[in-house]
Amino acid sequence: MTDWAEKNRSHFDEQASTYNSKFRNSIEQITRAIQERLDFIGVDWVDPSSSSEDEAAASSSKAASPKEKSIRLLDYACGTGMISRALAPYITQSIGIDISSSMVEEYNSSASNQGLSASEMRAFVGDLLSPIPSPSLSPPEFHDFDIAAVGLGFHHFTDPRLAALRLAERLKKGGVLFIVDFLPHEHVHGHAAHTVVHMGFEEKDIRTWFEEAGVGAGFRYEVLGKGMVVMHDGREQKRSLFMARGTKM
Repeated sequence: MTDWAEKNRSHFDEQASTYNSKFRNSIEQITRAIQERLDFIGVDWVDPSSSSEDEAAASSSKAASPKEKSIRLLDYACGTGMISRALAPYITQSIGIDISSSMVEEYNSSASNQGLSASEMRAFVGDLLSPIPSPSLSPPEFHDFDIAAVGLGFHHFTDPRLAALRLAERLKKGGVLFIVDFLPHEHVHGHAAHTVVHMGFEEKDIRTWFEEAGVGAGFRYEVLGKGMVVMHDGREQKRSLFMARGTKM
């Protein structure tokens, strides 16, 4: 684990138990923004209006029913599960990965409290960005995702280009890489400053990294309005965010 990764692991281990309450407003804003832009992300989502009871009744009435649609999400640097929870109504499985064991515990506790089984939503401790990715993430269940997403994680990565490449490797053909992060901003000061590697990103850099990773097809980039309120060292600040997506061909 690199020095930057270790700083992030240690910091987020400390923050995990209070993260959701401390950043509640920001999480709610970003969740709404994601759910309002499902067409932008461009995945063949599960229809949340189709209840499990309806599906069971339909399948039992047919001698040979079609295979149930499966939409699998890889939520990398998942934290407590903001992206997974935002997309939960539209997918069939979410697998979170984070280097912070405390964040993984919070993620799994939240999923359990929502009544979700481990097969529906579960996080694991691991690192895809080390020179050799965690061996525990080698089995088939950690590959062939329909969507790989990172919510406010890229600015913590020492090598965003490598991050895009490693995540693209985990997608099936036609899968989507989707990220949410900050536009360029002033230098960060305060308690979390030592965990931040990049002060936001330009569209041209994100596009280049996606293309180099083989997920540049259908690339789209959108700034989220005039900015969102985020919490920084206990104070509200307005900072501009973007979403970007691309398809693996």
